[in-house]
Amino acid sequence: MAGPSFSRWGNALYTGERSIDFVGRRRLWYAVAVVVVLLSLGALGLRGLNLSLEFVGGSEFRVSGVGADAGELAAADAVRSVVPEAEVRATRIDADDVRVQTDNLSEDLAGGEGTDLTVEVRNALADAYGVAPADVSASFVGPSWGEQVSQRALVSLLVFLALVSLAIAAYFRTWTMALAAIVALLHDLVITVGVYAAVGFQVSPASVIGFLTILGYSLYDTVVVFDKVRENTADVLDTDRMTYAEAANLAVNQTLVRSINTSIVALLPVASILFVGGAVLGTGTLLDLSLALFVGIAVGTYSSVFLATPLLVHLRSREARVAAQARRVAAKRASRTDEPTRVPATMTAPAAVGDGAASEAPDADATADGGGRSAVPAPARRPSMRRPSGGQRPQPRRSGRR
Repeated sequence: MAGPSFSRWGNALYTGERSIDFVGRRRLWYAVAVVVVLLSLGALGLRGLNLSLEFVGGSEFRVSGVGADAGELAAADAVRSVVPEAEVRATRIDADDVRVQTDNLSEDLAGGEGTDLTVEVRNALADAYGVAPADVSASFVGPSWGEQVSQRALVSLLVFLALVSLAIAAYFRTWTMALAAIVALLHDLVITVGVYAAVGFQVSPASVIGFLTILGYSLYDTVVVFDKVRENTADVLDTDRMTYAEAANLAVNQTLVRSINTSIVALLPVASILFVGGAVLGTGTLLDLSLALFVGIAVGTYSSVFLATPLLVHLRSREARVAAQARRVAAKRASRTDEPTRVPATMTAPAAVGDGAASEAPDADATADGGGRSAVPAPARRPSMRRPSGGQRPQPRRSGRR
């Protein structure tokens, strides 16, 4: 019965019957974000990024048809038998292929004999894995081309952030939403890059595509929440019913179930590629891309709910109009709490009925106004009723005047 229960919980959040205080606990969310960002920066500074050949340049060899029991150490030994000081990174791509990356060997010659080092390394790898030299492919990337790729990736990221800032500021007509969205995007990017540094996954051009994709996804989720915030706060500053912070917090609660459902649906196929595909196919382009998507979608959902809107409220609470409206709402609620409850006199001293004349007890709790009149009016006097003998209906007492 989890489905109906979750649906009722979502309806209660949407109507305001139940509420999670995202905005009021923003200091807690800030602390969590700062700690995770610092850990990511620490991993990036200590371990660094495992950049692919497209960024740093070098030679790559792929050995096909190797046995399942062949290890990566055989590749390192084979390369170092030709180039003793070479930096070698060997990874298994799938069950039958091994990828070996090392320094650029395309222009170096072996011992002045005029033999290309690439050919010698290829033959050494073929002997180490027991395959034909034709099963070993070689490619190389120059360092200048790798540097150019890195610069263009950085420029594309900066252009993306600038265009996003302008688009959000123009759409929502406020710079505070644009600033909050950019901070959330940078939060997602730093954490994702930190995870790559911590686990040692290779950063390839496919990973850069994944980074830009998760930024777009996180921005989409943030814009949906901000759109609901704008709807709830359109006229809130002209009323005394709720504050801007309360209206924004209601918007986050109303979009919470949607954010959770969207993120789960997006994470399921990515998790299948990352965990199932990684275990079956090994490392490769899909794994590089899927890790960026998995981490980015999860972190982007967190930042859209727990970081972007609380930061928006924090920025707008400094505005004079928003602060004045919050004080008006607080003063109105305080006056309602301090207002005394007045009890009518007829409830504290009931009338006593005598011989044909109804007498009224004085209102001891009533306060007099400036003219000496009672603030609580006395109830109207009813004509007394006499019951004559003989079972006749009671008649009202007649006045002596005609």
